[in-house]
Amino acid sequence: MKSQDTPFVGGPLDGRVLPVLLGPTGHPPKVYRVPVPDDAGGPPTVLVYRRVDARAGGGLRLTPQWQYEFSPGGDTGGGLKWPWSKPGVR
Repeated sequence: MKSQDTPFVGGPLDGRVLPVLLGPTGHPPKVYRVPVPDDAGGPPTVLVYRRVDARAGGGLRLTPQWQYEFSPGGDTGGGLKWPWSKPGVR
């Protein structure tokens, strides 16, 4: 499996660059979930990061550059988005 060093922006992982496994298309996953264990032994807290384009300007690149941005609201998205669906209904 291939991996790509991907920067993380915001949240507890701000400024870190971690190797992320690439999928069959050669892209990292759209959502990256990081489970953080609870010190008291309770259920782990899950940090959610969303993939965004990391291009800082124009220019042609043969390989896309990605970064992950922290999503403080957690996992609010998801599900299939059909063209005939009403906004906000999944």
